Amino acid sequence: MQLIKPDINLDFVGKRKVALIVSVVLILIGMASLLVKGGPNYGIDFAGGTLVQVQFAQPTDAAAIKKAMSGLELGTPVVQSFGDNQNEFLIRVEQASGELKGLSVQIQGALEQTYAKGDVDIRRVEMVGPQVGKDLRNKGLKALFYAMLGLLAYISWRFEFRFAVGAIVALVHDVMITLGAFSLFGKEIDLPIIAAFLAIIGYSLNDTIIVYDRIRENSGKHNKESFDFIVNRSINETLSRTLLTSGTTLLVVLALFVLGGGVIHNFAFAMLIGVLVGTYSSIFVASPVLIFWQAKMAKKTTQE
Repeated sequence: MQLIKPDINLDFVGKRKVALIVSVVLILIGMASLLVKGGPNYGIDFAGGTLVQVQFAQPTDAAAIKKAMSGLELGTPVVQSFGDNQNEFLIRVEQASGELKGLSVQIQGALEQTYAKGDVDIRRVEMVGPQVGKDLRNKGLKALFYAMLGLLAYISWRFEFRFAVGAIVALVHDVMITLGAFSLFGKEIDLPIIAAFLAIIGYSLNDTIIVYDRIRENSGKHNKESFDFIVNRSINETLSRTLLTSGTTLLVVLALFVLGGGVIHNFAFAMLIGVLVGTYSSIFVASPVLIFWQAKMAKKTTQE
């Protein structure tokens, strides 16, 4: 099945400067958001603390819930709605210790003084110590770093070092834009999101490898043509496959995002951004890096 004719010749390479500006702007917006907010919004997994998921039988709001818990010594709890159910909320407390094992009972008791008994249902309680949260955060970052390092070695072995550099630049680009999107939309980063980042890396790399393989193949077929021509031809020849793969993946991820519920909402959001940005980067980031590298090497050879 082909959505696009194989002989199509869109000038992707000619638009690489515009794409560079778009990428830089998106990354800067995301980084600015992170600076303003003091870094990523870590979830319980990484920041430590206690999370309680509560469902009410009657409509209520976050302000009323905070007021009902005002008698408890819990610091400044954060209350926010959860999922599509307007009567379901997450209560986050920046404390986690042995003394808080009965926290759900304390919260339920306080809430039942305001709401009718039986109208408050504690559905989930998660507790992570600050040291454990820090350790999980460090291990998550190491997982991303080692994944990048392994991919650098693999692509250098299968292709050339310049191909590996292009792929890694594209992957860093994808992760930074996704991270910036999380900051802009105020979404939390926890262990499932690290898994989403790793999945994004794998998806984006797969798309990039397809284009790289065609570039290597066309370099032998059209060795008299310029490298810009070879890269652009390769992108066009794999465009139909890219759109089919990305389109079907997006449909699944979009279904998860819309219908999956609050538990996997952030994961689906990360995958949605990642698939879009990963498809974009395989065309407008990874391949142009090769052109830049080739031009730099040609200039160096001329000077010698």
